[in-house]
Amino acid sequence: MMSRTQITLEPEIQRRARQRASDMGVSLAEYLRRLVARDLGGAQPRAKPSLVFDLGASGGSDVAAKKDAMLAEAFRSSGRKPRRSA
Repeated sequence: MMSRTQITLEPEIQRRARQRASDMGVSLAEYLRRLVARDLGGAQPRAKPSLVFDLGASGGSDVAAKKDAMLAEAFRSSGRKPRRSA
């Protein structure tokens, strides 16, 4: 369970901290929690692979097996010639 803490920041520091948190896609509170945890040597928040994977259905495509054909088709449709690798 978390406990609530109140802090006072200078306006410019607060503005910059809010901007940094926004750039990271987290709340100001989460940004500050991460800073404190890092300073105290606490565990860093782990990435959540579920945020990236399993976002939708592939429709049965197999990119790993068909990537060369898919890239060739993409180049043909764009009118560009693929470069040959050395």
